[in-house]
Amino acid sequence: MSLFGLGRSQKTFRPKKSGPSGSKCAELRKHIDATLGSGNLREAVRLPPGEDPHEWLAVNTVDFFNQVNLLYGTLTEFCTPEICPTMTAGPKYEYRWADGVQIKKPIIVSAPKYVEFLMDWIEAQLDDESIFPQRLGTPFPSNFRDVVKTIFKRLFRVYAHIYHSHFQMIVSLKEEAHLNTCFKHFILFTCEFSLIDKKELAPLHDMVESIIVPY
Repeated sequence: MSLFGLGRSQKTFRPKKSGPSGSKCAELRKHIDATLGSGNLREAVRLPPGEDPHEWLAVNTVDFFNQVNLLYGTLTEFCTPEICPTMTAGPKYEYRWADGVQIKKPIIVSAPKYVEFLMDWIEAQLDDESIFPQRLGTPFPSNFRDVVKTIFKRLFRVYAHIYHSHFQMIVSLKEEAHLNTCFKHFILFTCEFSLIDKKELAPLHDMVESIIVPY
C-alpha cells in the first residue's frame, strides 16, 4: 500500500502553499526542479550563481513547508491526541508550543495540535508580505533570516516526531525511502545556509551526521 493511498489520508493536511509570484521565482523553482531531477541533492540546495540569497531562501521555505505538510498529512490518522498526547521526539525531547503573540508561555499540547499550531503560524508568516514579499524587487525585512531559521527549526521537529513515533508505520507501508530523501534534502539545505543550531538537531543526531559528513 502506498503512503499516498490511505483513503482518508489521501487528503493533504492543508492546501498546498504557493510561493512568491513573478518570473524570477518561476526561474528559481525551475532551477530547483531541474537540480532535484538530476538526483544531486547537494547541488540542488546551493544558491544559483548571481541570485539573491533571500529570494532563494523564500522559495525553498515554501517548498519545504509544502513537503512537510504533505508528509505529515499522510499520517494524521495515526498521529492523534490519544496516540501522541505530547509533541515528542523520543523520551528525551518534548516540544511545547508558543508563538510569542497569542501564546507567550510555552504550553503542552498533543502532537497533532502542535503541528496544527505550527502550520497555522508558518502560513501566517508566508502570507505576511512584510516578511515574504510577493512582488519582485520588494526588499526583505532585516529579520528575514531569523524568521526563516525559526520556521526550519520547527519543521525539523515534525521530522523528528515522525521518525521517533511513526517510522514503523512508514516502514510497513514501504515509504521510508521517500521520507529519507525528503529529510536528506531538508538537512542539506539547512546545513548549506546554517539555519538550525546543532543542539536542535540532537534528536536525530546520528541521521544528521550521516547526511552531512562529508559536507
